[in-house]
Amino acid sequence: MIDYRLNTFLVLCEELNYTQTAKKLHITQPNVSQHIKYLEEYYNVELFKYKNRKLTMTKDAKKLNSLIIRLKSDSKKIEYIMEEKEEEKINLNFGATLTIGEYIMPEIIKNLDLNKYKISMRVENTEALLYKLENSIIDFAMIEGHFDKSKYDTFLFSKEKFIGIGSYENQKNYKLEDLLSHRLIIREKGSGTREVFEHILFDNNLSTGSFKDIVEIGNMNGIQKLVSENIGISFLYERATKEFMEKKLIRELNIENLNIYREFNFVILKNNKYKKRYFDIYNLIRNLYK
Repeated sequence: MIDYRLNTFLVLCEELNYTQTAKKLHITQPNVSQHIKYLEEYYNVELFKYKNRKLTMTKDAKKLNSLIIRLKSDSKKIEYIMEEKEEEKINLNFGATLTIGEYIMPEIIKNLDLNKYKISMRVENTEALLYKLENSIIDFAMIEGHFDKSKYDTFLFSKEKFIGIGSYENQKNYKLEDLLSHRLIIREKGSGTREVFEHILFDNNLSTGSFKDIVEIGNMNGIQKLVSENIGISFLYERATKEFMEKKLIRELNIENLNIYREFNFVILKNNKYKKRYFDIYNLIRNLYK
């Protein structure tokens, strides 16, 4: 539990608008102003300025924001620890990106002692999970693909192969450029899978717009079903394609010079007070995955 004025400050940092902050918190705009004024006087700093009629955070505000996020996370963790004492279970409240959440974590959870652990897992894209981590909605995240590691403490969970897939009948050999005439079936923006593929295209002076047609699907089974029916091609982690591959519904595309492995990472807030605790959880689930 953190002071309500600090919570007002966090929301204002996010909204950068006094009116929207008041609406979000169900308080009046003068209340928001009073809370911020109190903090500025208490810490003897200026937190916000108007620049070109837009509210901006000062350096002190950015520093305070980072400290309060950490404080909020620690406060939430205290609540969990108190609950664990009562329930005699360890809370695993976390998020995972789609490939990890659908194709890796279920097997790990199955092998956990569920009499000892209370599991709460959210499956969302990278952008949504990092937001929830920073706002103490989850305690850690299992993330595929690219993100700014400098903002977090990360532990390498695994390296996974990233492949192109086509219908099972497709046995041709390709260069990456040869695939541009195909329909691309791809995850939504903000997903780790899509960001990995966009980085590969960028390294080859291409983009998703280079393909003749694009279909966005938020479900990987849906993507593979369309690929199996020769509606288009896609790019996914090999781990996610196992079932469709075994049933001979799709196959890996033979693409010249495409041998891509990407990291799956265990992610917590930087300088987290409970880092040792989370490192133990990381080791536990990594050993179960092996």
